[in-house]
Amino acid sequence: MQRRAFLRYFGAGASAAFECWKGSSADAAQGHTASGNAGKPPAVSPRRHAALAVPNKMDQICISTRCLHNYFRGTRDDDCNLPGPMLALLDFPDLVAGRYKVRHFEFCSTHFASATLPYLQELRYALVRTRSTVVNIPVDIEECGSDGTFSDPDPKARQAALDAAKGWVDVAHVLGARSVRVAPGKVDGENLTPTVESYRSLSNYALAKGIRVVVENQGGFGSENPEDLVKLFKLVGAGRIGALPNLGNFPDQPTREQGLKLLFPYAPTVCHAKALSFDAVGLEAKYDFPPAIAIARKGGFRGVYSIEFEGPGDPYSGIQETLDELLKYL
Repeated sequence: MQRRAFLRYFGAGASAAFECWKGSSADAAQGHTASGNAGKPPAVSPRRHAALAVPNKMDQICISTRCLHNYFRGTRDDDCNLPGPMLALLDFPDLVAGRYKVRHFEFCSTHFASATLPYLQELRYALVRTRSTVVNIPVDIEECGSDGTFSDPDPKARQAALDAAKGWVDVAHVLGARSVRVAPGKVDGENLTPTVESYRSLSNYALAKGIRVVVENQGGFGSENPEDLVKLFKLVGAGRIGALPNLGNFPDQPTREQGLKLLFPYAPTVCHAKALSFDAVGLEAKYDFPPAIAIARKGGFRGVYSIEFEGPGDPYSGIQETLDELLKYL
């Protein structure tokens, strides 16, 4: 397929996707993308990688597929008995844009039916058709999970995790996403060298494709002691990786306020506006939501607030309640 035909099919904003598609090997057609190494990026401050300015409130919001994980077969809880039809990722842009008027998404890696180019092209077309974008891809894979090998002292194990993560950078590039969230795995707080080396290598590869690598405060690392994440950012190097602040992933309100003040200056693309439970008047009941948004705004955050509803009950209603509350404070 030539550039002109590709752009006519996917839209004028797809030139970056064309370059990725054009250079893909036969391995990519089977869901495996080339790894390779990119040159060392220039050191820059984290603020220079702020996301593009947004013109209105709705453009500051995206919705994560995590909210509806019980409607995707691969991530449905064993004890889930929620009614309603199951979903496919290809349906998500139409569903969200039609129901909530939100046109920015997070696509969790666990909700992709495939990583092959034909499937990604279908996803890309669904985005173009609904005039939507993917802001971020949370990469939830075994190699980079809570017990993963991304921080393993064994270089071979680390390389396998790095190769797996690079494949998702390629997916993000094809879909036009801004960032990928890659967890550090099991971190040795006394020896961050393996973790630092992995993130440096991944950021070299990702920045060459225009993709940011972000790290979330989750699974203990960065939640109880958010300064640990800042230490990692500094060791990896200014501007190489950034933060994905999760408003709900802190043990208490003082740690939340301290952590968000530390992390938001390093947040280039997205934060998680997690919702856990709503009271009778529609306010988040598990933590103090308004101060968290105020810290983000005061800290100069210009990225996107991704709705991540994880409360009980109907998730479709939960998304709407989270959206309603978020709009009050933006």
